[in-house]
Amino acid sequence: MSGLKDALPPLREVVAAHGLAAKKALGQNFLFDLNLTGRIARAADPAHAELIIEIGPGPGGLTRALLAEGARKIIAIEQDARCLPALEEIAAHYPGRLDILHGDALSLDLALLIAGRAPARICANLPYNIGTALLTRWIETEPWPPWYDRLVLMFQREVADRIVATPARRTDYGRLAVLCNWRCETRILFDVSPAAFTPPPKVTSAVVELVPRAAPLACDRRRLSAVTQAAFGQRRKMLRQSLRSLGGDKTESLIEAVGLVPTMRAEEVDVAGFVALANTFSANTDSSMHR
Repeated sequence: MSGLKDALPPLREVVAAHGLAAKKALGQNFLFDLNLTGRIARAADPAHAELIIEIGPGPGGLTRALLAEGARKIIAIEQDARCLPALEEIAAHYPGRLDILHGDALSLDLALLIAGRAPARICANLPYNIGTALLTRWIETEPWPPWYDRLVLMFQREVADRIVATPARRTDYGRLAVLCNWRCETRILFDVSPAAFTPPPKVTSAVVELVPRAAPLACDRRRLSAVTQAAFGQRRKMLRQSLRSLGGDKTESLIEAVGLVPTMRAEEVDVAGFVALANTFSANTDSSMHR
């Protein structure tokens, strides 16, 4: 089913007809390659999803691929009003299967938006300027398991590397990797050349899949966020220094209590280690408050 066609005009003609040009301020890069949009769509397996949410569809290249691959219902959220007429043409071609929402995804509560239709599946060529912020919000959502069952997202390759990183790859491993891999199974599916986009970005992109874990290691999200922020915020320092703002004089003993060495640095600690630290520091904070 590679490169499925849908009887709509080629996307380049649609873009030309509506006078669309990608806006750098909105992080836009349009995808015209049918083989590529089809590959991304198939990775999301839209025919077996109750609802697909797409962020930043632009003129609708990936939207069309998702529908051609069997998506029963898509909510496409687009901030750029110039793209709405092109998306409305797609909606008319697929009656009842595409809802278009004009708005900023960062300001929307998607859990509320899909109330009663969960779980949803998110598939998107995310605008580069808001991609990490959106992902962090989705990973930190409560309650868990979340309102989505899979994320298939395109990022700059360097961001994708940070999402899937482990302590074995210290230059990429950081707070984002800990949070993502605590709650999800992550993997890079494939790279996307700059030549696939109009205009071509200066960097390679990658499609990443995140599948929520049904039962991640027990931990308070806010405490884990605080511990990782402190540790990686001063990643060149040893844990006994970077975590001192959270543990005070007990910092070293708290680190040792979970089987870690106070002279370790953040990039040496795996996800389970950070969860243990978060739980131990949290318990210390709680006990101090009740004295």
